[in-house]
Amino acid sequence: MGVSTHTLADYPSSVAPARLFQAFCYDAQNFMPKAVPDFVKSVDVIQGVVVIPPASHIQGYSPTQEPQDENLEFNAPLGGIEPRTSSNFPEGRPFKYAKNRIDETTIEGDVLGENKECAVYEVKFEPTGYGCHYTMVVHYHTKGDYVIKEDDIAIGKQNIKKLFNAVEHYLTANPELYA
Repeated sequence: MGVSTHTLADYPSSVAPARLFQAFCYDAQNFMPKAVPDFVKSVDVIQGVVVIPPASHIQGYSPTQEPQDENLEFNAPLGGIEPRTSSNFPEGRPFKYAKNRIDETTIEGDVLGENKECAVYEVKFEPTGYGCHYTMVVHYHTKGDYVIKEDDIAIGKQNIKKLFNAVEHYLTANPELYA
């Protein structure tokens, strides 16, 4: 098994980091299907409870909205069953689904193809004077001697850019959301 690391996103944004964090991470199961239905059909909690990832890199982060799904627990105790979600993609997208651990690791789904064990993502929303800087780095854990193709990386970058632009546009058009 090998590990191949790639930067998929490195963008400035006029949107506050806490708002982007809430949209992409904290409230993704509610936000994504509503705001970007062309990219995400649904996000389902399939195991355990959702635990909010550390947000220490966001100055002044404080959730201002309760989750819309009353069955989700956002203050789960340490230990127990590791939370997992399933992101389901709409018809016409190149993939059907991805199962993720809550720590931003894709562990199952046709998005991994035949040659990847998993994909571990590092996502940052760093405050700037005008909003934030968003970065996403992926570590593909490949099977055998498989080497990730540059064309596949380029396609991934294009899709992440389209998704990011759509989320940023939605948040800009709805300034009260996660404010």
